[in-house]
Amino acid sequence: MPKKDTNKKLKITLTKSTIGCLEKQKKTIEALGLKKIRQFVIHSDSESLRGMLFVVKHLVTIEEVI
Repeated sequence: MPKKDTNKKLKITLTKSTIGCLEKQKKTIEALGLKKIRQFVIHSDSESLRGMLFVVKHLVTIEEVI
């Protein structure tokens, strides 16, 4: 199994509102550290982060940062 680059960072931007979303999706957005639309956070890439992003992929945009 190839090792992942631990230095890879992801820029996560909230692009849509959480109004009308499931409670699980709202909690995931909050756990990522996002509160307002167009706010962004930078996190280290990991398996658990990828799982969180899968749950809210329709609400965020994801960019790789060097």
